[in-house]
Amino acid sequence: MNWLLIVIAGLFEVAFASCLGKVKETSGTEMYWWFGGFLLTLCISMTLLVKAAQTLPIGTAYAVWTGVGAVGTAIVGIVVFKDPATFWRVFFITTLIGSIIGLKAVSH
Repeated sequence: MNWLLIVIAGLFEVAFASCLGKVKETSGTEMYWWFGGFLLTLCISMTLLVKAAQTLPIGTAYAVWTGVGAVGTAIVGIVVFKDPATFWRVFFITTLIGSIIGLKAVSH
C-alpha cells in the first residue's frame, strides 16, 4: 500500500512541476490558477510522501518519490512542453526507471 502511495505522490510531483511550467508560460488570472494548482498538488504530494515514509525507509521513499517525479516530469516535458527527446535523454530516463524498480526489489 505504501509503495502505491509513493507512486501516487510522485505523480502529484509531476503535476506540480507541470503547473510550474504553465505558470511560466501564462500571465494574469490564468497564471494564478496554475499557481494555485501548483500549491494544491504540492501539498498532496508531500502529504502522501509523509504517509508512506511512516513505514518505508526515508531514503528509499524519497529516492522513489523523486525518481517517479523526475521520469514523469521528463516525459511530460517531452510530450506537452516539446522538450527535445534525444537518444541520451531517453536512455537516462530508462535507466532511472530501472533504478526505481531496483530500489523496490531490494527493499524489505
